[in-house]
Amino acid sequence: MNKKYIVRLSKEERVKLKELINKGKTAAYKIKHANILLQADVEGPNWSDEQIAKAFHCHTNTVSNVRQRLVEQGLESALERKIQDKPSREKILDGKKEAKLIALSCSTPPEGHGDWTLKLLADKMVELKIVDKISDVTVYRTLKKTC
Repeated sequence: MNKKYIVRLSKEERVKLKELINKGKTAAYKIKHANILLQADVEGPNWSDEQIAKAFHCHTNTVSNVRQRLVEQGLESALERKIQDKPSREKILDGKKEAKLIALSCSTPPEGHGDWTLKLLADKMVELKIVDKISDVTVYRTLKKTC
């Protein structure tokens, strides 16, 4: 298989990666990425992605992604984890909605209730059409971090 991203490490980069591995005082994923780069180096062992993945117990996609980040963004980026472009889940409450929740929790509770419960707050947020749906756990987490 032809490799699209060829790893060519300078002497300084090789030394830095070997020091990182030998020190062992860094995150395990960084050590793994350093090992991947050292084995993928065309001036060194020049292992295939499959060999590297098997040796370091990772997926071949991990190996190819580390290669790609090295070529496109540099050594530091290849050693780090990929930053998500957008979060896996969008936030339910932005700043304005959080403020409305806090104001609601400070207001007088509904008739027949001594205090606001998390379930009552969640139901009222939906009733007032501030959000489409919200769980009492989300209400709890929001109030916990702000109060």
